[in-house]
Amino acid sequence: MLAWSTLVERQLFTVRRHALPLLAEGAPPLRVLQLSDLHLAPWQSRKIRWVRALTALNPDLLVLTGDLMGHRDAKAGLVRALAPLIESTPTVFVHGSNDYYGPIVKNPLKYLAEPSRKSTRTPDLDAAGLAAEFTNLGAIDLNNSAARLVLRGTRLELLGLNDPHIRYDDASAMRDALATIYAEDGVDGPEPESLRVGVVHAPYQAALGELLDDGAQLILAGHTHGGQVRVPGVGALTANCDLPTAQARGLSVWYDAHRAAFLNVSAGLGNSIYAPVRFACRPEASLLTLEAPR
Repeated sequence: MLAWSTLVERQLFTVRRHALPLLAEGAPPLRVLQLSDLHLAPWQSRKIRWVRALTALNPDLLVLTGDLMGHRDAKAGLVRALAPLIESTPTVFVHGSNDYYGPIVKNPLKYLAEPSRKSTRTPDLDAAGLAAEFTNLGAIDLNNSAARLVLRGTRLELLGLNDPHIRYDDASAMRDALATIYAEDGVDGPEPESLRVGVVHAPYQAALGELLDDGAQLILAGHTHGGQVRVPGVGALTANCDLPTAQARGLSVWYDAHRAAFLNVSAGLGNSIYAPVRFACRPEASLLTLEAPR
């Protein structure tokens, strides 16, 4: 089992697919590719090649949900991996804590306790430089921001939060950004049949609630690694946040007394270089096909 989880399974990259009835009647489908938690290190050439080959999926939208960096020298390899997708596909992104902080050795048992959301460390990764590389390729920075896109005739409103795991999220700034976009476009609010999508790295309940309050119909997140080590018949032992472990991987519904949204939590494509293990939790990309109800 140790050899399988450390040498084999964590290299078995896969695409997890879902279809969601979120579009207006008669609208053509939209294919949304979500990539999360690459935790890329410079020597991971197999992962770089696999990500570059995802252009064959021909997505309509690429959503990057953070923790893409896994080493202080990862930026060049990360840009090489993602450039073909970003250049060919409308792309939005948010950061995760590991885009600010490089990996360090940790006791893995700490992940079974309440997750630490504080750090006395100084950020040692160039998150601003990574964002600049992505935006130069044409991607949209959604960290505490918003965007409006029209894809195949469907108007999308995308709301993004920076990482709640390190308390970098600012819902007020996100709402101000959307209000500015409305003012620039000369509209008062959401247009009929527009689809609102929330994007955040760590699916803390408070952050999900903010996106739900703002009318998100689909929320995309990462961070959990799907538990990284799952027990057959039980599932994830931890989500590394306050999300219920039953929702630590894949598609579910997040709701309150008044609203509900689909929630897709990607198990991600990587792991810390100091925790090179996956069991019953293959590394994944998510391909979500948004379509009209049948």
